[in-house]
Amino acid sequence: MYNLLFFDNSFPNKPYQKSIPIYNLYRHLLFHFAEFGFLQLGSTLGINYGQVANNLPPPEQVVTLLNSLSITKTRIYDTNPQVLTAFANSGIDLVVTVPNEVVPQVTDPQQALQWVMTNIKPYFPATRISGIAVGNEVFTSDDTALASNLVPAMHSLHAALVQLGLDSYVHISTANSLGVLQNSYPPSFGSFRPELANLLLPFLQFLAETNSPFWINAYPYFAYKGDPDGVPLDYVLLNPNQGMVDPYTKLHYDNMLYAQVDAVIFAMSRMGYGGLEVRVSETGWPSKGDPDEIGANVENARAHNRNLLLRQMRNQGTPLRPDRRLEVYLFALFNEDMKPGPTSERNYGLYQPDGTMAYNVGLGKLTSAASVNLISSATRETGKELGSSWYWIFLFSLTFPALMRRAI
Repeated sequence: MYNLLFFDNSFPNKPYQKSIPIYNLYRHLLFHFAEFGFLQLGSTLGINYGQVANNLPPPEQVVTLLNSLSITKTRIYDTNPQVLTAFANSGIDLVVTVPNEVVPQVTDPQQALQWVMTNIKPYFPATRISGIAVGNEVFTSDDTALASNLVPAMHSLHAALVQLGLDSYVHISTANSLGVLQNSYPPSFGSFRPELANLLLPFLQFLAETNSPFWINAYPYFAYKGDPDGVPLDYVLLNPNQGMVDPYTKLHYDNMLYAQVDAVIFAMSRMGYGGLEVRVSETGWPSKGDPDEIGANVENARAHNRNLLLRQMRNQGTPLRPDRRLEVYLFALFNEDMKPGPTSERNYGLYQPDGTMAYNVGLGKLTSAASVNLISSATRETGKELGSSWYWIFLFSLTFPALMRRAI
């Protein structure tokens, strides 16, 4: 039993003593960690809502699912009117996409204005459209004309947003493949491919002028698939492991995703734009693959995505930017049965199209799980046993200000 001071809402200035069992204190503290936002899921986690399938639930049901998971950010690969309408008043931020085939058209300012008038303005602000992705992985496509049109299209679309008074609400960028990098290891050696320099320089300048993020599609799975003997599985799954130390910055990396993001930051720095924010527009792990797709299984997918979600709940940054939370969009919400390519391409989803879980990542229960994880971490850091009274004093000192605010 422990004697603690509490405050009655009716008499906020008069504390009273109450003896409570230790397990009730434990439950009490978990509640307040969740309530006061020490562990936030929706604040950093986004999810990609792909629709290359013929058996997906209607968008209205998707909104219900996302809200039940406390996910407040999602990204789609078009401007489907049914989706934009369904997301109205949902509280979910939405990033929409200009398909690659439309990019050349919107280089024309009038066409760009028409596109925004048709696909953004009628739905905003009820539908919280927060970003426009102009194309997808354009710089690493084989279409040189498309790559040349990308930045002019961005300028035209941004001018349209300015004309309609939407530029302070909706940012413009594009999702890039990690293939834009010439070097990514160690992270401090990060550099862009030299042949892309004339395209990337005006792109980075546009991002800086409009205060927009650099989006990267980063899949450590591909690195493991390509070299399972040389890439430690725990390192790419974000499991506990020894990690690696960058020999030049001396920064320690315990997972490949953060190392890839920091490599992008170093690459931008080499071009004079190191201050730009980097966001992960896609990352994930397939739960099924072809025989030659090593590592594509339910166990690895569950481990990778659960570890990623728990890190997101802690608002983690990368070793290079530890105080700036890394915004990540997980790929994907659903398995998509019509996607071309190997089996893995159709098995990145957390859910089957019928709404059942592809595997149990524990998304609906992660708030409490992360609380338990945090408590376990605090136990290790203080070097005490779980039942130690000094441990509980330490933990309560962390939550007491929150308790005070709630009571008053």
